[in-house]
Amino acid sequence: MPLLVDVEAVLDGVVLEVGDESGDVDGCQLSGRLRSTTSDRAGCVHGPPAYRPPSAEAASPSGGRPPGSVLGVHDRDLLAACRRAVAAVEARLAEVTDRGLVPGSASQHVSDLAADAAAVEVLDVAGLGVLSEESGAHHLDRGLVAVLDPLDGSTNAHRGVPWYATSICVFDERGPRAAVVRNLASGVTWTATRGGGAWREGRPEPLRASGCAELGRSLVGLSGYPSRHYGWGQFRALGAAALDLCAVAEGALDGYADATAGEHGVWDYAGGWLVCLEAGAVVVDAAGRDLGVLDHTARRAP
Repeated sequence: MPLLVDVEAVLDGVVLEVGDESGDVDGCQLSGRLRSTTSDRAGCVHGPPAYRPPSAEAASPSGGRPPGSVLGVHDRDLLAACRRAVAAVEARLAEVTDRGLVPGSASQHVSDLAADAAAVEVLDVAGLGVLSEESGAHHLDRGLVAVLDPLDGSTNAHRGVPWYATSICVFDERGPRAAVVRNLASGVTWTATRGGGAWREGRPEPLRASGCAELGRSLVGLSGYPSRHYGWGQFRALGAAALDLCAVAEGALDGYADATAGEHGVWDYAGGWLVCLEAGAVVVDAAGRDLGVLDHTARRAP
C-alpha cells in the first residue's frame, strides 16, 4: 500500500495507520502539512476526504471546446495533443545550449522558458487553455485546460541528473481527465485517462500501486527535509515530483512525502496525481482543499 505523507505542519493528535501498524505523530514540530496517499486495497489514513476519479461511464464530454479546435471529444485526442507538446519540448531543448539561470532569476532556467514556449504553442493550437508554471495562465475560459510543468526537475536537467520531465494534465469541468508525463532523460512515458487506467509506455498491463502494507518496510520518495523520521524503511530524494508520483503509481516507490515549506503548485502534481489515482492510490490535500485548483498563486499539499 503506497503512502504519501506531506510532513509540513505542526500536527496535533494525528494518528497514522498503515495496515496493522500505527504511529502517533502528536506534537511533532514540522514545517507544513500532512498529506497522505494510500492504495485502496489495504490500510487507511485518517485525514480529509480524497478526490476519486469518476468512472469512465460517468465522465462527461469535453465541454466548451473553443471554435476551431483540432480536438475531438475523445481522451485519445487529448493524449495526442499532450504528446505533440512533449515532442515539441524535446525538439526545442535539443537546440538550447545555455542551461544556466535566466539573468536576474534565482530559480528559473533558460531551458525552462524554452520548454514552456514550445509546449504552450502546441497546446494553444490544439484549442486548449494552459496553466503553466513558467508563463502562467493562457485562455483559462476554454472548456479544456492543460496544466503544464514544461521542465519538472530543471536543476537535475542542468546538472545532468537523469530525473526530469515534462508533465501535462488536461482538466475539464470534472477535474483531471488526461495526463502525459515523460522522463526527458530516459524517454519513459506514463499516461492516464480518467476511468481508463494508468499506463507506462511499452508495458502491456495497467499500473498498480505498491501492495506494501508495512511502513517500516517501505521505500519512500522525499521532497524537502522532514524534521523527524516517520518510520519508513528507506527513502530517496530524487528531485522531480511528477516522476516521483509516477514511481509510486508503478510500485517502484511505496510512497512519497513532501516536506517542502511552500507546498506545491498544481503543475507540480497534476500529471502524477491522475496517474496515481488511476493506479489505485488515494490522494488528498492535508487541509481538505480541492487539489484541482486552476490558480497560478494557489498552493496545495496533495
